[in-house]
Amino acid sequence: MSKRRLRPEELELWQQVARSADPLPKRAAPIAADTVKPVFDPKPEPVRPAPIPAFKLGDKRSVKTETHYFPKTTSERVKAAPVKMDNKAFGRLKRGKLVPEARIDLHGMTLDQAHPALTRFIIESHTRGFRLVLVITGKGSREDPYDPMPQRRGVLKTQTPMWLRMAPLAPLILQVSEAHRRHGGAGAYYVYLKRIR
Repeated sequence: MSKRRLRPEELELWQQVARSADPLPKRAAPIAADTVKPVFDPKPEPVRPAPIPAFKLGDKRSVKTETHYFPKTTSERVKAAPVKMDNKAFGRLKRGKLVPEARIDLHGMTLDQAHPALTRFIIESHTRGFRLVLVITGKGSREDPYDPMPQRRGVLKTQTPMWLRMAPLAPLILQVSEAHRRHGGAGAYYVYLKRIR
């Protein structure tokens, strides 16, 4: 294949295009391995704490303390539950004026024994038409201040409200409340059952 010469008009056009184009950047020379800095710096700069703002006598404190939200106890969760029963009857219940028609004592039972016993008791009480029953769980053993590892106190007291909110008991129950002092106080629960339809 032979090269042909450009005609004068083609040569002029080519020169116009060449003048309007920007030159390509020059290629960088290959980098030597000994000049590359490592990404990890073996001697990092020490972290300096933030400076403490100057404080003069009479100045107001501007920094607020952190707010901590601690998990609620079982008693606080039961008290915070919405009231689903009649307010007047609930007031009498909280003052200990209503007398439970049946009671079950879960003291000394393990979780495996207490759960079926509680389920059976609530279903039987509902079938018999009872409205208010008392479930005695106990407060749990006292914590040992010298124990190196903290242990959960009152396992039955903690589990009972959860069992009462689950099937098959939840559809039968209208309200769960901590008992009045005369019926066991913090170691027992009132369970107000729905009417049989």
